[in-house]
Amino acid sequence: MSEQPVVFVTGGGRGIGAAVVRLAARRGWAVAFSYLGDSGSAEALAAEVRAEGGRALALQGDVADSGFPAPALDRIEAELGPVTMLVNNAGITGRIGGFLDMPLDVMRRTFEVNVLGLMGLTQEVARRWRAGGIKGRIVNLSSTAATSGAPGDYIHYAASKAAVDAFTLGLAKELGPLGIRVNAVSPTVTRTRIHADGGKPERVEAAAGRIPLGRVGEPEDSAEAVIWLLSEEAGFVSGSILKVSGGG
Repeated sequence: MSEQPVVFVTGGGRGIGAAVVRLAARRGWAVAFSYLGDSGSAEALAAEVRAEGGRALALQGDVADSGFPAPALDRIEAELGPVTMLVNNAGITGRIGGFLDMPLDVMRRTFEVNVLGLMGLTQEVARRWRAGGIKGRIVNLSSTAATSGAPGDYIHYAASKAAVDAFTLGLAKELGPLGIRVNAVSPTVTRTRIHADGGKPERVEAAAGRIPLGRVGEPEDSAEAVIWLLSEEAGFVSGSILKVSGGG
């Protein structure tokens, strides 16, 4: 790995991604993160990191765009150094609702962002690591919906996250001989805007009663798990899917 680790967090402008950015910077890592549209919040986060003495770069772009990975990685390398850690956090639920009424274009977009976009970026990153002999680290953001199926809410989203789980397990075995570790964090319902974006903001508080520890997740709960999996302390952990679910 480089003298200063460089972590790239997709969808890092808010929610779990922003919490990962803050914690990574406090570890002394240089941080690049992508965001889709809210440039104000993204630049404010980057400025916050810099004000605390860290190095940060905010990149606007859509991870589902096949033209996104290479230019983004080139710019990060030019300004911060080669990426040594990747956090595939960007994700959408699509519209929340029953499967029988879910439009195909909503389901397609969900898979384009959550699965194909994640795979495309990971492929470009891992190819660069192989060429440069970098023993990088990858953490994918999954969801407990991958194992519950999320009936009545977002079966299509649950299916996309089940794909992320399978991808994590397979990629860890394929890249392990290169010294590259691949893991996932699987949060339960977490207090972010993803549910409001899907049309059901009340879903967050309604879920608290179903969680054994009696509350929904906070972004920092999952971010701490991500940082641990990226760290040297988890040096022999690969192919794991770490639930951050309050016992659910």
